Amino acid sequence: MPPRKKKQPVVSPFMPPSEAFESLLSLSHRDPHSFLGLHQDDDGLMVRVFRPNAKKVTVLFEGKEIALVSFQDSGLFEAYLPKSGHQGPYQVRVEYTLDQIFTYWDPYGFWPTLGDVDLYLLGEGNHDRLHEKLGAHFKNWQGVDGFSFAVWAPGAKSVSVVGDFNTWDGRLHSMRCMGNSGIWELFIPELRPGSNYKFEIHTQDGHSLLKADPYAFATEHPPLTASVIYQSKYEFLDDEWMESRAKHDSLRRPLSIYEVHLESWRRIPEEGNRPLTYQELAYQLADYVKDMGFTHVEFMPVMEHPFGGSWGYQVTSYFAPTSRFGKPDDFKFLVDYLHRQGIGVILDWVPAHFPKDAFSLGRFDGTALYEHLDPKQGEHPDWGTYVFNFGRNEVRNFLLSNALFWLSEYHIDGLRLDAVASMLYLDYSRKEGEWVPNIHGGRENLEAIHFLKQLNELAFTQFPGVLMIAEESTAWPGVSRPTYTGGLGFGFKWNMGWMHDTLHYFSRDTLYRRHDHGNLTFGFLYAWTENFILPISHDEVVHGKGSLIDKMPGDRWQKFANLRALLAYMWAHPGKKLLFMGSEFGQFKEWNHDGSLDWHLTQWADHWRSMDLVKDLNKIYKENPAFWEADVEHTGFQWVDASNADENIVAFLRKSPSTGRQVLIVANFSPVIRNSYRVGVPVDGFYKEILNTDSRIYGGSNFGNNGGVHSEDASFHGLPKSLVLSLPPLAVIWFEVP
Repeated sequence: MPPRKKKQPVVSPFMPPSEAFESLLSLSHRDPHSFLGLHQDDDGLMVRVFRPNAKKVTVLFEGKEIALVSFQDSGLFEAYLPKSGHQGPYQVRVEYTLDQIFTYWDPYGFWPTLGDVDLYLLGEGNHDRLHEKLGAHFKNWQGVDGFSFAVWAPGAKSVSVVGDFNTWDGRLHSMRCMGNSGIWELFIPELRPGSNYKFEIHTQDGHSLLKADPYAFATEHPPLTASVIYQSKYEFLDDEWMESRAKHDSLRRPLSIYEVHLESWRRIPEEGNRPLTYQELAYQLADYVKDMGFTHVEFMPVMEHPFGGSWGYQVTSYFAPTSRFGKPDDFKFLVDYLHRQGIGVILDWVPAHFPKDAFSLGRFDGTALYEHLDPKQGEHPDWGTYVFNFGRNEVRNFLLSNALFWLSEYHIDGLRLDAVASMLYLDYSRKEGEWVPNIHGGRENLEAIHFLKQLNELAFTQFPGVLMIAEESTAWPGVSRPTYTGGLGFGFKWNMGWMHDTLHYFSRDTLYRRHDHGNLTFGFLYAWTENFILPISHDEVVHGKGSLIDKMPGDRWQKFANLRALLAYMWAHPGKKLLFMGSEFGQFKEWNHDGSLDWHLTQWADHWRSMDLVKDLNKIYKENPAFWEADVEHTGFQWVDASNADENIVAFLRKSPSTGRQVLIVANFSPVIRNSYRVGVPVDGFYKEILNTDSRIYGGSNFGNNGGVHSEDASFHGLPKSLVLSLPPLAVIWFEVP
C-alpha cells in the first residue's frame, strides 16, 4: 500500500495585516469596519468575521452558504466570495456547539448611521437635537431593523457595545471612530427593546471602563446601573393644553406651584411601604392637586440617580426618568394626564454638577471629558461632585440637548435650574487660592453664563409659553431679564431673600417681632427687580430645620394661626407661589425622603382646615387678577401701612391695571386683638371681606368684621377714605375694594 498522505492544515486564503489584526485582538482598533465585513480588493470580494470561540462560521450571501476559514484558531474567520457588486447587509451563521447555532446580520456590513453634518454640529456645539443621534436608537437601516449606538469618547483607544445580548463580551461589538469627531458608532441589527447595555471603553493608559450611556432613555432599577434599550410607543393626548400654553404670558397669569418628591409624597403601607408608580401618581396626584387648586406641580429631579438620599440632585442618567416608579412611557402618561386635568408640570434640572460614580459621566473615557481636570475648576466642594466644563462645545451641547429633550419629548412645561449661583461664580464655596480666575481675572464663570443665555434663548424660541426658572441665591443682576438687555434670560427667579427674611420673622416669638419688622418690608425694595417666585421649598424643612408649622412659635393654636397667616401673606405678596408638599396641611415632622407624608394627620380638624385655607387661597388668587396681572410690576402694588412695627401690622393694596380691581390686605402678626383699627383706603364704599384666616372654617377664633366694612369719609395713611376694622390675632384679612 502506498503511504498515507498527511492531512494538510487548513490555511487562510490570505494573510490579514498583522497590525490591524493585533489591534482587533487587543481591542484597540479605532475602525473595525475597515478590517471586518465586506471589502473589495484586487482579488475579489473578501469577508471577515470575528467570533471568538466559534467552531464554524458561514456567510449567507446571495442565496448561497459559504463557509469561512478560521485564521490560526484566533476567532477570525475569512474567505473570498464570488465576484459581485453586492455591498449591502448579509447574514452570518455561527456554530459554537451542536446546540448553539446562531444566525444574525453582521453589524460590520452596514454603513455609518451618522453623517458629516451631525459631526460638524456636535463639534461646534450647535446640535440641539443631539439626543436623536447619540445613544441607542431604533432604526430600519438598509432594510434591516435594529438599534444604532453612538457615544462621544475622544480620549478612548477603543469602544465596544456590551450587554446581555452579547454576554457582555467587548470583542463582539467593537465600534468605529468617526474621523476626528471623537464619536464612536455601530449599528447592531435585530436588537429588541429591553436589553441592558453599557459601553466598554479602553483607555489610552490600558484600563477598561464600563460606562452607562450618557444618552440612555431608560436604566435598570438602582442600585443596578446598566442602561436599557428603549423605544417609546406613547402618543400624547394633550394637544389642547400644549396649544393653549403656547399663547400664555406666564408673567401675567396665576402661578401656584406644588413642589413634590415623587418617592415620598404618598406610599402604600399595605405593600411594604412602597412608593406609588407613575401611573398611580397620575390619578392620585392629579385629583389632589386639582382639588387643592394649584396650577402646577414641580417635581424634584426625576432623572435617574443611584443614591435616593440625594433626592435626585446627583444625576447619572440625564435622559432617563428614574426606573423606581415605572418605565419612561409611564412617566409620559403622568405628564399627559396632569395636562389633561389642567395642571402644568415643572421639572427640577441639575446642570450645576454631577456625581463621581464610576459607571457614569466622571472621567468618562479615562480623561476629564465632561468636567475640568483641575479640581479648582472641576470639583464642587459642597457636594463632592464634578462640575461640568461649560467651555467645551460638546459638553454644552450635551446639556442643551438634554434640556430641550425634556421640553419636547416629555411635554414638560418648565425647568427649574438648581444651584445656579454655583455656576455663575468661580469662587463659589471656595477659599482664596482654591479657584481659578477667568481670562479677565474675575470671579465670573464666563462659559457658564454663555451656556445659560444660550439655553434660555433656545427654550423660549422653540417652546413658547415654557417656564425657565433659576434658583439663584445671590444678587446677580438681571437673572430674569432678556439676554438682549444683558440678562441671563430666565423667565423667573426664586426669591431666596424673601424666603429667608419671612421665615426668620415668622419663627420669632411674637413678643420680639417688632424688632424684625424690616424683614417684612425690606423685600419690597427689590420686589420688581426680577420676576420672582416666592419659594417655601423642600430645603426649608430638612436637615434639622424642622417642618414649616414647627418653625412657628407658641402653643398649638398659635402655631396653626401663624401658619395660616404666613400662607395668606405669601399668596397676597407680589410674586408667584411655590409650596412644598406637606406644608399645606401642617405636617409637624420634618420631611423624610424615605417615608410618606403624614396623611393620617388630615383626619384631624386643625390639619384639614389648614388644607381648606390653601384651597381657598388658590381659588381666590386665580379668580382675582389683582394678585397676578401686574405681579412683576410696581403698578400692581401699593403700600397702605408699612411702618407699624410696634403692633406687628402691615397693610397694602394689590391692583389689576386692566380691570381696575383692587384687594386690600391687612395683616396682624401679633396675638393681640386690635379693635377699632383705622386703615386708609382709596375709594368710598363697602369693603367685602373675601378671606379671613381667623375664620372658624379654618380653625380660627372667628373674630372679624361680619363680612365687610363701609368706608368712612376720613382720610388716613395718605388715602382719601378709611376703614375702622376689628383685626383678629395672628391673622390676615383680604378685602375686595369696591
